Order: sequence, then structure tokens, then C-alpha cells
Amino acid sequence: MTTRSERLNGYVSRLTLGGGLVLLWMLLWGSFDWRGLVTGVLVAALVSVVFYLPAVQLSGRLNPWRTVLFFLRLLVDIVSASVQVAAAAVSPRYRASNAILAVPLHTRSDLILTWTAVATSIVPGSLVVDIDRVTSTLYLHVLSMRTPEQIERFRASVFETERRIVLAFGSREDLERLRVCAAATEKSPQKSPEESPESSTETSTEKTGDE
Repeated sequence: MTTRSERLNGYVSRLTLGGGLVLLWMLLWGSFDWRGLVTGVLVAALVSVVFYLPAVQLSGRLNPWRTVLFFLRLLVDIVSASVQVAAAAVSPRYRASNAILAVPLHTRSDLILTWTAVATSIVPGSLVVDIDRVTSTLYLHVLSMRTPEQIERFRASVFETERRIVLAFGSREDLERLRVCAAATEKSPQKSPEESPESSTETSTEKTGDE
């Protein structure tokens, strides 16, 4: 038998996840008006009733300043990537050189994994095509990946997005894992693409559609 506190937490969790679905709907359609809000609520209700949604444990933590910074940076990334993709589309010199990249995240939280996948997908030029929930790995289709440096730069941008999300509303366990992974990264020796024999192999196997 559930207690009053557990029922209250369940209601808060459902309302939070429903609000996230509404926000995602409005972001995908770029419609921040009453029509977008109403249709978003209807879609969120339909998805919640028709499809099974596994329970997601909320972090119970929210940093307002970091949250504002996250959404501002996300908006900047969307605008910047839109300009770059539009310029590449009309450029007569553009040659397709796309890739499917695996990006193993530091988090083990379904909530942070989902937010990172959504935040990465709504930025033009990249799209999540698969998720390995067990290892928290995102598989993304990315445009204009021609060199190992570009591949590592994109992976670093995904990690940075994950870091901003964790700082905004990740749990204390997520924060601690982020600190541990950052410390481990700083201690490990960094190899340049020229020094690493695996770099050329990784680039050739991940690139698709190179003309």
C-alpha cells in the first residue's frame, strides 16, 4: 500500500515528465504559442496512455542558473548549426561525408541520457539513431565528418552538453560521477590523431556516404 508521500511523488514525477514531453513537442515544431501548447498537451497525454513509459527517477535537484545557461547555450547551438547546415546545402563545393558515431556518456541516469539525446538531436546536423541504455551510449548520424579531429570535436560537444545538463538538474550521484570521469580524463595521456594508430581505422569505419 502506497503512502501519501509516495503518491505525491508519483504525481510530481508524471507532471514533470508530461511537461518535458510538451516542451519537446514545442521545440521540435518551433511553435511556442497556444496552439503548440495545446497540441503538445494532447500528444503528451496520448503518449502517456497508449505507450508504456518506464519509471524515470527524478534527481530532486534543480540549479536555476545552470538551467538558464543550458537552454541559452542550446538556443545558440541550434541557431549556429542551422546557419552552417543551410550554408552547406547551398554550397556548390559541398561533398557529403557523414558518419555514424558512438558516444558513451558518463551518466547512468535514464533522465540525463534522455535529455542529452534530445538536446543533441534538435541541433541541426546530428540525429540520434539508436541508444544503448545499458551502457548509456548514443549512436548518432552526423553531417560533415571528414577528419579524426572533427569526430573528436563532435564527441567533446556531446560530453559538454551532458555536463551542462548534469550541472543544471542532475542528481548528486551524477555530479560525483562527472567529477570522477573528468579527473580520470585529465590524468590519462592524450594522444594526437597522428600518434594513435586507431584513429585512421576509426575514421574509415565510421564514415558513410563519402562521395
